[in-house]
Amino acid sequence: MIPRTNLPDGETVPVLGQGTWMLAGDSARRAEEVAALRRGLDLGMALIDTAEMYGEGAAETLVAEAIAGRRDEVFLVSKACPWNASARALPLACAASLRRLGTDRIDLYLLHWRGDVPLAETVEAMERLRDAGHIRHWGVSNFALTDMEELFAAGGWRCAANQVLYNLGRRGPEWDLLPWLAARSIPAMAYSPIEQGRLAAHPELRRIGATLGLSAAQLALAWVLNRPGLVAIPKAARTAHVAQNLRATELGLTPAIMAELDALFPAPRAPRPLEMI
Repeated sequence: MIPRTNLPDGETVPVLGQGTWMLAGDSARRAEEVAALRRGLDLGMALIDTAEMYGEGAAETLVAEAIAGRRDEVFLVSKACPWNASARALPLACAASLRRLGTDRIDLYLLHWRGDVPLAETVEAMERLRDAGHIRHWGVSNFALTDMEELFAAGGWRCAANQVLYNLGRRGPEWDLLPWLAARSIPAMAYSPIEQGRLAAHPELRRIGATLGLSAAQLALAWVLNRPGLVAIPKAARTAHVAQNLRATELGLTPAIMAELDALFPAPRAPRPLEMI
């Protein structure tokens, strides 16, 4: 069974979800991608992450096909673009996402990254969507510590998650952002936990993974999942990849392995700008 972590209100979500960035771009692969998402649901990966920006809505329609008849099994995450974050535009963007997703509610609705709309206006718009039942929780993505502090100052204390780029090679959030979120029981969602597949080719990760019966990709994912309060959302376009991702939840990394990985990918020793891709 996949471990779960808490949202600020006490609701739990699986620590391993399914990402959809760069899916739905090739009609010839659509059936395979839908099958992969469904297989993930079978295996307990009930959190599915998507966004209006992914394929200009195509990823959301792919998700709709995958979850048809299974909506109540899914914790559904989508995101609004920053140019749709105003009081007028956000309800329209949310309505469009709901239509594409074939559902009446989004479980967690994120601001994809910070734009020019005042945060207080976005917070109020999110709260109205929540009060209306169109979304159950709201949060942000690609917010640095200073952004989070400004969000809270703007009344955004109901923020339920912050989705950021985090993996072995992108450890900057450990310096300040992750501790700040943890102190407020706000989970971080790690996108690109395998660095868009690049960590899968790392020779030292391959060597260490082989000693554990893991691939380099599984080891990199297991490292993210080893950190409390994090949700990882790797993409899996094939059913075989889904099963491989699940394996990463089944092995706790020993202190010796963690130390070896720390030596290869050192933790930050000073603040770093938040990275995004």
